[in-house]
Amino acid sequence: MSSRIVSCVQCGQRNRVPAAASGKPVCGKCRAAVPWIVDAGEADFGEVAERSATPVLVDLWAPWCGPCRMVGPALEQVAGELAGTVKLVKVNIDDAPGLQRRFDVRAVPTLLIVRDGTVIARQAGAASPAALRSWVEAALQSA
Repeated sequence: MSSRIVSCVQCGQRNRVPAAASGKPVCGKCRAAVPWIVDAGEADFGEVAERSATPVLVDLWAPWCGPCRMVGPALEQVAGELAGTVKLVKVNIDDAPGLQRRFDVRAVPTLLIVRDGTVIARQAGAASPAALRSWVEAALQSA
């Protein structure tokens, strides 16, 4: 399991966020919630995504996929806007074929919202940051 460096949306401070933790990451400088953006694979997906106390937006993507490369920054923007509310977990399906089969991924990117280990929403394809944020917020409110 690895950590990732993300910038605080409030003050710009760079912070290391763990792939899994019991709380939510906050900025070491200003104490604001920071975007929780991490990578996961087959070995750590359960701990990183399914056992997360924070709802998880899962991005099942592939490096050869043009729409995946376009939606990646949009997802990171949404994670920043919803810092403290949602965790973004990126899964490269080329490195995690078992997860690709498990979630029946037929098109990439495929996006899932996981709460308490259960998939509560699913969407395939790229979308704008505004559309993605609306989808995430609606899924979190309805479940």
